Amino acid sequence: MHILLVEDETDLRVLAANGLRRRGFAVDAVATLAAAHDCLGVARFDVAIVDRRLPDGEGLTLLPMLARHGVPALVATAYGELDDRIAGLDAGADDYLVKPYDLDEVSARLRALLRRPGQRQPPVLTHGTLRLDTGAQQAWLGPEPLDLGRREFALLRLLLEVMPAVVIRDVVQDRLYTLDEAFSPNALEAIVSRLRRRLAPGGYLIENRRGIGWRLVLPAPPS
Repeated sequence: MHILLVEDETDLRVLAANGLRRRGFAVDAVATLAAAHDCLGVARFDVAIVDRRLPDGEGLTLLPMLARHGVPALVATAYGELDDRIAGLDAGADDYLVKPYDLDEVSARLRALLRRPGQRQPPVLTHGTLRLDTGAQQAWLGPEPLDLGRREFALLRLLLEVMPAVVIRDVVQDRLYTLDEAFSPNALEAIVSRLRRRLAPGGYLIENRRGIGWRLVLPAPPS
């Protein structure tokens, strides 16, 4: 899951971003509305966490742009009065959380947002003997858990979400790397190779479409 975190308080922004990364999320963290607009112009996000009191304006003004990009928004702010919460939800927030917050609760709320009707895929993706739980951040091949890194898990999720279609290379890069992380084509190929080895015992193939991307191929049924 790729998160856009918009929070101007430096300590909280760093704490929240690092905590969410430890929980398996990819996070781009910014401090202003202007920076959030820039991020939305160049990357695809699954969900956003937005503070209200930002240096260059009211965080709620970002919600229409998030909606146009199909990004659900959790407003997380110190404005906790009833009128504040109503204003936030009426402005388009999908959820509203008052600071201080617990990161386990934030993680659960983010997962809940993506389970709502019309939001992407169900929390558990199953194809043949392969199962992936997006909430628990765990995958299994048959009864055995797969030992996957964050980027391998994100790649497998992408492949399962669109199969039998091809996942475009640019989409893979966008979902596996945040804007401030170093990227190289060789590193991405290495991630694909590691995941290919993890899935090989189950007969699954990751087919390379040169210059385009990859697709997951199910094992052939027994003859």
